Amino acid sequence: MRVLIVDDERPARDKLRRLLAQETDIAAIEEARDGVEALERAAAFAPDAIFLDIQMPEVGGFDVAASLPMPAPLIVFVTAYDEYAIRAFDANAIDYLLKPYDQARLKRAVQRVRERLAALPAGQPALQAAPMPPLRQLLVTERGTTRIVKVDDIDWIETADNYVILHTAAAQPLLRQTLAALLDKLGPAFRRCHRRAAVRLARVASIEVDDKGDGHVQLQTGARVPLSRQYRPALLAQLADPTRS
Repeated sequence: MRVLIVDDERPARDKLRRLLAQETDIAAIEEARDGVEALERAAAFAPDAIFLDIQMPEVGGFDVAASLPMPAPLIVFVTAYDEYAIRAFDANAIDYLLKPYDQARLKRAVQRVRERLAALPAGQPALQAAPMPPLRQLLVTERGTTRIVKVDDIDWIETADNYVILHTAAAQPLLRQTLAALLDKLGPAFRRCHRRAAVRLARVASIEVDDKGDGHVQLQTGARVPLSRQYRPALLAQLADPTRS
């Protein structure tokens, strides 16, 4: 089992590491000091479980949980505040560890992780067994400042080298991510319309097509997004789907 500890307080990380190290089936432990570092470590380390503090400066535990790469690791929230319990389980946490905790209580949390991992089909990665909902927000770091971009605010997305540009009414922040990988996390609300662009279906006002089958997607915001004939049939089918919300 691979575990990531996320807490902005060094003594809290040290205690959790010391107790987790006594569990013989935990093969690797890494730490993150804040929410931004947590997302970086989660992508690189690919933990089976994250023991995640809730109250941290700038980017809290719930923001981290909502922004984890898919498939997401199992989440155990670790906090000194009991008022977040309901919200924690709404965020698909498998346990809620209230500080101060002892070895026995931690063992019960670890056992829940074991049981969830053991329930996965053979050969499936040791990650979240239940499907996670699409991301609700993205964390974008630019020039040392991390901002939260609500997915509902994104009108369309375009590629820019190794980044994507998130077009919202307020700004166009850059996120280091491929378009294909991001669309996998955002779910069916977005559809690719060009190799370099995707649109939010709910923002589409009209489709303009030229003689060659290419054209533009006109959004309700007034934006014109390039459309290629390769992606046009799937886009039109999705727009015509009566079950689309």
